[in-house]
Amino acid sequence: MSHSKQSEIGAGNIPRVLISADRSSSGKTTISMGLMAVLVSRGYKVQPFKVALDYIDPSYHTEITGRFCRNLDGYLMDENGILDVYTHGCETGDQADIAIVEGVRGLYEGFESLSDLGSTAQIAKILNCPVILVINARSITRSSAALVKGYRDFDPDVEIAGVILNNIGSRRHAEKAKEAIEHYTGVPVIGIIPRDQSMQISMRHLGLMPALEGRRRLGDEGFDARLRGIEEIIDKGIDIDRFLKIASNVKPLKSPEKSVFSSTHDPDPKKYKPKIGIALDEAFNFYYRDNIDLLQLAGAEIVYFSPVKDPTLPDVDGLYIGGGYPELFAAELEANESMRQDIKTASAEGMPIYAECGGLMYLTEKISTDVPGKGTYHNASMPESTYSMVGALPGHTIMGQTRVVSYNIGTLEKDCIIGKKGNSFKGHEFHHSEIQEIPDDAEFVITISRGTGIKDDKDGLVSENTLGSYAHLHGVAYRELAGSLVEAARKFKERRAK
Repeated sequence: MSHSKQSEIGAGNIPRVLISADRSSSGKTTISMGLMAVLVSRGYKVQPFKVALDYIDPSYHTEITGRFCRNLDGYLMDENGILDVYTHGCETGDQADIAIVEGVRGLYEGFESLSDLGSTAQIAKILNCPVILVINARSITRSSAALVKGYRDFDPDVEIAGVILNNIGSRRHAEKAKEAIEHYTGVPVIGIIPRDQSMQISMRHLGLMPALEGRRRLGDEGFDARLRGIEEIIDKGIDIDRFLKIASNVKPLKSPEKSVFSSTHDPDPKKYKPKIGIALDEAFNFYYRDNIDLLQLAGAEIVYFSPVKDPTLPDVDGLYIGGGYPELFAAELEANESMRQDIKTASAEGMPIYAECGGLMYLTEKISTDVPGKGTYHNASMPESTYSMVGALPGHTIMGQTRVVSYNIGTLEKDCIIGKKGNSFKGHEFHHSEIQEIPDDAEFVITISRGTGIKDDKDGLVSENTLGSYAHLHGVAYRELAGSLVEAARKFKERRAK
């Protein structure tokens, strides 16, 4: 079916494919990016998705396709939630012509050893999605057939429809591996990608460098040239027509039974639409797009601002400061004293301020980087120094050897700007920092039953209506988030107007 006809059918019937791999660092992210770029250049409207809760890969997908990448997580979301996010992503704006889902880690890696919960395979089965398996074929030929056969037979409900061989050293290397795979497994090899340094994207201690920062560091011309280079390698190395044929051979998907994206509309259009400021720049750019959509559907007007560049806070009724890399831009954040003072004043006045991870770090009193004896960071240069931050929350953020990567489960111990006492959530935390020098009388509103939190199984450090946590929340998994924050901003506006 030609992509010009896709608008005639529903999201559950559009072509879709999932790019997975035998393990991490096989090259699936760069290959996914290149495939998206090739299809966009051919005129397709490509809707990107990412399995699990990563922010950085999706930033490239969004940059390349011009459509916001959405995250799909089988541990946080139930099956209906996954179908809901998928349908919303494909249908928002002009309906997509094709959906490309990038997996996480190895195809079968998940939350548990004896089930597919939280895995790429789980998402493939829920979405009835054919899988293209990326194999890092460096130094292997015939063994690659054993890999493919094992992955194909491990779960017969996962359809491995094609293979892409990455890191191929020579034509003979490619021929031997391709012949072995197709002979022993019957799975077609649809791509041969040579070893090439231009396929590398800059790395960082939390993964890839986000696209927004990559564009700033390389410049528009350098950044675009890097993406064009990847696109050219993929266009040459992968049989795109065969890829599209695999993507088109899919079973229809059922629609979600109840959509959170239609049930959160503000019931009273006469109510004031509070303005929520969202920090967005090189330092803060870790957001799930669905959260922003849900804030708007709950009645908020979104205003973006930059804690790095803007001298003053915009006229808003609430703030959402997401994750990112405040430690790498600490000098610039410190130098923007007027912005820090504006946020501290807004906090003292009771403005609802919700901060996740990097946002939490920014709201503490100071950040210390490159602490001696506290470990190193992968390709992230930070001078040893201490920088003043906002000070709306107590504590001293230390960038150290602490590395937390975990799902978390939390319960609200009292009513706050993100929900009512007794509400529970599943979220995610991913950081290399810890917060010290927290006063004994500091207030926390979240108890963590799984994960780390800020201190002693507590998260959600609060002062006035400011709440900072290491937990990253997704509004489809924790549905009270958007409505609670919007209502808090509306009440603040009403109090301020009296």
